[in-house]
Amino acid sequence: MISTGTLPVIQQNPMKGIVLIVIATLLFALGDSTTKHLTLLYSLPLIIGLRYLINLLILIVVLGPRHGYRLVHTERTGLVYLRAASLAISSLSMGYALRYMPLGETIAIIYLGPFVVMMLAIPLLGETVTRAGWIGAAVGFAGVLLIVRPGGGLDPTGVVFALITAAGSVIYHLLSRVLAKTETTLAMLFHTALLGTVVFGSMIPWSLDGRIPTLPDALLLLGLGVIATTGHFMFTAAYREAPASLLAPVNYIHLVWAGLFGWLFFGHVPGTVSIIGMALVAAAGVAVTIRSHFSGK
Repeated sequence: MISTGTLPVIQQNPMKGIVLIVIATLLFALGDSTTKHLTLLYSLPLIIGLRYLINLLILIVVLGPRHGYRLVHTERTGLVYLRAASLAISSLSMGYALRYMPLGETIAIIYLGPFVVMMLAIPLLGETVTRAGWIGAAVGFAGVLLIVRPGGGLDPTGVVFALITAAGSVIYHLLSRVLAKTETTLAMLFHTALLGTVVFGSMIPWSLDGRIPTLPDALLLLGLGVIATTGHFMFTAAYREAPASLLAPVNYIHLVWAGLFGWLFFGHVPGTVSIIGMALVAAAGVAVTIRSHFSGK
């Protein structure tokens, strides 16, 4: 995971890290559910723009006074903004994917990203992948194919947007690894929020379509920004408490939360074949990362 750079070395607490990941993925799934609901009512630029704006304001108000210049200082500004742009594109495509597809299947397709990151890390970052890693990647791909299979009932447009989101997340995570050597987590969070606010915020006046959010929806929009910011903070904090190889398998509980919220909030229960596909994606990711943790590779 990306390094905080300015944070002192502290004694790690693996169990605390696991709990933080569980809560963070719960918040991410709750944010995804909120986004899916709001996309049925309002334009995506409005939703995403307000989310980024709230994220930026929280960073400035809460962390600005304490961290000052460190909150904005970067060494490789161009790559920092390329990383931010990849996340902005993913945010937009994710919103469209959720508009067209059920929550659980959408998240499962996006979890194709870690396997692609693993493979691209070989030529781009000089990393090595074990035979078990390749087997895990193959199983993960097979799981995604079961989910998006012809006749599976998923909207092809939604599948395309989910795949775009996965591609954007690949670029985002690869750049996170590259920038970890020179940039702080706080600075990358700040510039990501800044770019998203400028790009999507500028679209807000033209995104209202004559509709002003009701008070309950305005509270949901505010809550979405708070949820997203809190989730990312907890996610980052988790990787200060435990190694990435230990925490990576826990990330797949996101699929469980997504399936649960898809049922609770939208009444969607995935079909048997889709459930098998989602289980294969999760099992492959968990197996690969657990083996990596205990083998030290």
